[in-house]
Amino acid sequence: MREKIKFVFAMVIFGAVGVFAKWIDLSSGEIALCLSFIGALSLLVFIAWSKRKISWRSVKRNAAALLVGSFALSCNWIFLFQAYKETTIANAALSYYFAPVLIIMLSPVVLNEKLSIKKVICIGTALAGLYLIVQNAAVEPTGRHLAGIGHGLIAAGFYAGLTLVNKFIRDLDGLAKTFLQFGLSVVILFPYVLFTEGFHLASVTESTVVLILVLGMLHGGVGFYLFFSGMRGMNGQSIAVLSYIDPLTSLFISVLMIGENTTLQQLIGAALLLGSIGIGESGRRKAKSIAG
Repeated sequence: MREKIKFVFAMVIFGAVGVFAKWIDLSSGEIALCLSFIGALSLLVFIAWSKRKISWRSVKRNAAALLVGSFALSCNWIFLFQAYKETTIANAALSYYFAPVLIIMLSPVVLNEKLSIKKVICIGTALAGLYLIVQNAAVEPTGRHLAGIGHGLIAAGFYAGLTLVNKFIRDLDGLAKTFLQFGLSVVILFPYVLFTEGFHLASVTESTVVLILVLGMLHGGVGFYLFFSGMRGMNGQSIAVLSYIDPLTSLFISVLMIGENTTLQQLIGAALLLGSIGIGESGRRKAKSIAG
């Protein structure tokens, strides 16, 4: 029971990330860099405190996969935070939650898994839900909603790639993999921000600093600690069901707390998209390691 409580709190933390992205007055690249840096430091403190050891021989053996995964993680965060800035929290979260469907679609090619009838139904249902969400955004007076959904889908693509790459990493637990990929993301994102968007330290306010620290420590540190420690004592079915708390938290925040507009069509699309994941997850017993 304690493990489930930890996992639920982790999902709530992950679902609330959109609020921070909207309120932090920095570019998406800068937010991603700060999250990677603070998250890596938080996880390093936890690893040292728990006296866990990382096998550097395993790190060398998985160096290529870790680097590719870190690149995918970096791009994932840049596009996700941009999605939150351009559309509603609900639209960004739902388009991003298309990632599990992309994983199902890519698994036959990347992992040589069979595409069952149930998974085909899952893909079709998800596409119908996504169509309703996109169509609803298309009638908005501004085109930024469509751009935001597009960025959310690109983020979902990188997240799917991150998940698939992590399946090839051996002899490293989830916490170690996350810490290493956070650290590598700092190395990747620093020159990207420096040579593209640049740093805007002079315009950073005290509230922005507080929000960045909370986001980094909560999402990058506490969230992942609760995620991995909770996941160890749960079966795959429980993880699949409780993972719905993530997008549902985003919907709750978007509609009831922030007061963002939503329509019946969007809610139907959300139900189809989230329901499709249930179709794809039903019967699966193996827990999946998720990095973000």
